[in-house]
Amino acid sequence: MPRVSEEHLERRRTQIMDAARACFIRKGIHETSMQDIFAESGLSAGAVYRYFKSKNEIIEAVATTVIADLHEFIAALATQEPLLPLDEMVERVGHKIVSLSGEDGPVRLAPQAWALSLYDPDIGRYVRENIMGIRGTWAAYAGRLADAGLLPPAAIAKPSARCCSA
Repeated sequence: MPRVSEEHLERRRTQIMDAARACFIRKGIHETSMQDIFAESGLSAGAVYRYFKSKNEIIEAVATTVIADLHEFIAALATQEPLLPLDEMVERVGHKIVSLSGEDGPVRLAPQAWALSLYDPDIGRYVRENIMGIRGTWAAYAGRLADAGLLPPAAIAKPSARCCSA
């Protein structure tokens, strides 16, 4: 049997994630079944399960692409030279989030993932880790602002056990 290329495998994985995202947005994460994902993707159960062991893996993969892209965008702005003023940073991040929040925008899934994180430990861990990563990027940016004299040093919050506990 001929081996398939990495490019083909990645295209198929993306096809499944796109189908799942469409179902999650249309029906909600909780109400979407694996059968819905199979139908939307046009793939068999075996084909989907070759790439993802469970619906939770699909949820994490879909959320990862959105959060990773957003985090990468924020990190690029936060480390940009010259240092962006706070008002410009907030404006750019706000525009990016709005662009991802349309009727079929992936940011619409965030509240659903947060709700699932309350009772699903795997998704809870994933959400906490990613939110803390974005928080860390913002904290580093705030530190740069303070170092440049653009933000009072007292404005830099120290992580507390309350805000950061699991």
